[in-house]
Amino acid sequence: MSSGDIEPQPRRTFERICVYCGSSNEVDARYHQLARDMARCLARRGIGLVYGGGNVGLMGSIADAALAEGVEVHGVIPHKLMKLELGHSAITELVVTDNMHARKAKMAELSDAFIALPGGWGTLEELFEVTTWTQLEYHHKPVGLLNAYGYYDSLLGFVAHAVEERFIRKRYEGLIQHAPEPDALVDLLASCELPRLDRGLLTNQKT
Repeated sequence: MSSGDIEPQPRRTFERICVYCGSSNEVDARYHQLARDMARCLARRGIGLVYGGGNVGLMGSIADAALAEGVEVHGVIPHKLMKLELGHSAITELVVTDNMHARKAKMAELSDAFIALPGGWGTLEELFEVTTWTQLEYHHKPVGLLNAYGYYDSLLGFVAHAVEERFIRKRYEGLIQHAPEPDALVDLLASCELPRLDRGLLTNQKT
């Protein structure tokens, strides 16, 4: 990688981190503990939480743990899910949006970085969209996977495969930082260098 491929970046400080995570109540208890550990990590560092606004699954666990630790919790939820009584009524701020697109945009606006805990379709969709926004320089915010218990090993393997097959350029493989525990991941997000946009990506020229 040449010196022109990366943007020099002093160590970041975060006011708020957006955490994407699953909404299922049926998952193993260790994943709920992981969400609580993530909340305590944010509390130790004086970082606020932005999340999907729900009171179920890992979303409920991380919000409750963060509130218990005195962390400011900002939730963003669409009207449709609010009507299903899935919104968390006790958090610092609950923003209700018209739709999922507005929800994701608001979460990104409120956040300085993004972390995906174990989750399903919604978590994966949010992770890949916000990573694409970083790649295309719609924002300059780092993205990370909390890969506890090897949950995301196969996904990381697929990303490596996509790089090998040249669907993802090598310079962008590190757009998603990953670590098995919260403090290590936040440290990576604070210090990682974000690649500059490859103009050849937009013009289909080889670089």
